[in-house]
Amino acid sequence: MSETLPPIRRIVTADDAQGRSCIAEDAPAAAVRTVEGRPGYRSVNVWRTEAAPAPVAAPDSIAAHKGILPPKNGGSILRIIDFPPEPADPAERKRRIEATFTGMFKDAQHDKREGAHPGMHRTDTVDYALLLEGEIWAVMDDNETLMRAGDVLIQRGTNHAWANRSQKTARIAFVLLDGTR
Repeated sequence: MSETLPPIRRIVTADDAQGRSCIAEDAPAAAVRTVEGRPGYRSVNVWRTEAAPAPVAAPDSIAAHKGILPPKNGGSILRIIDFPPEPADPAERKRRIEATFTGMFKDAQHDKREGAHPGMHRTDTVDYALLLEGEIWAVMDDNETLMRAGDVLIQRGTNHAWANRSQKTARIAFVLLDGTR
């Protein structure tokens, strides 16, 4: 059975008018998206940078973010996704996962080959995937591995999918860095 995990708390620091560090924001992250047709799936865009090196005092621009990819020219995005357990029925699994790509992540290179996991996709990014809760399978073209809470995967622009074959929601923090081939 899938459970709903608590909201993501976003804490942002800044320097005040006297140059002293302070907590500028402490509240639930507001850039939350769900997918109609995929119950329990939740994507939270937490922060983004628009260039590298990143100006440390740049204003928050996360509300303007669209799609899966970070901003071009060295941008980054921090995103936390809750993956509900996959349905056992292959047709229902495909329908739910494809709803994610048509509704939210249209800019990913979605791999729809027959026989491939329906979530297979590729981006021109380097991603750091940190599993925070639960367990999930990192699926590649030729093999896969089970990740558990505390594991980190470095995704270097390869074709991949995420398969939650457990009975609990898996939560992953992703840092996507704009990349080139």
